[in-house]
Amino acid sequence: MDPLSTLWETFFDWDSMREALPDMLTVGLPNTLILAVSAALLGSLLGILLAIAGISRTRWLRWPARVYTDIFRGLPAAATILLIGVGLAPLGMDVWGPNPYPLGILALSLIAAAYIGEIFRAGIQSVEVAQLEGARALGFSWGEAMRLVIVPQGVRRVLPAWVNQLIALIKDSSLVYFLGLLASQRELFRIGQDYAANTGNQSALLLAGLCYLALTVPLTHAVNAIDRRLRQGRAVTVDPDDHLALAGETAPPTTGRKDQR
Repeated sequence: MDPLSTLWETFFDWDSMREALPDMLTVGLPNTLILAVSAALLGSLLGILLAIAGISRTRWLRWPARVYTDIFRGLPAAATILLIGVGLAPLGMDVWGPNPYPLGILALSLIAAAYIGEIFRAGIQSVEVAQLEGARALGFSWGEAMRLVIVPQGVRRVLPAWVNQLIALIKDSSLVYFLGLLASQRELFRIGQDYAANTGNQSALLLAGLCYLALTVPLTHAVNAIDRRLRQGRAVTVDPDDHLALAGETAPPTTGRKDQR
């Protein structure tokens, strides 16, 4: 057969896509978003703690943060998900029953925290030392200066990189299928895989890929827009009276008639 014809029949069967689309939208898409957003929030909180510990002057805080980061950035994501999801499965059964989502979210969060922690650490360390010194001169403690002055500025600077990590989490959520999912727990990739196995056609997998694109491409453009906005700054309109006030002058009084000689 012609290779192009084979490619078209294998991946572009519109009937197979139409059959899988309802499950993709009603089951797969919500579950994918639950996994990604939950892991992003939990991973961000842990990542901030790792970033602060990583720049701490205290060795017993700095070294554990570095070891954690090295381990979870070095392990394959699939290995971490299996390690957490299968290794802690007996504990999960006792706490929340046969639902792999909590352990899957935990595994994704631990992976994301290692990367997000490095992103936040780079952002925090990019803030000028004078900012910290100025805050301390105003009477802030080191912790207050970090929490109220340094960390907010550092997080703002690396916001595009953080959104990129969210995009990676959306794609990594497909690995949770290793833990075994019920029909109502399937995410996008698992639904596509099941339809492909049942029909012998890979078009449902391509449809799952298109759904991932529909999620990640807008986020990518949002990252670019945020990055441009942060680089260019915000346009400020200055009122003439405010400008004169800042210069120590006052605006001349206005009258309802012209001066006459």
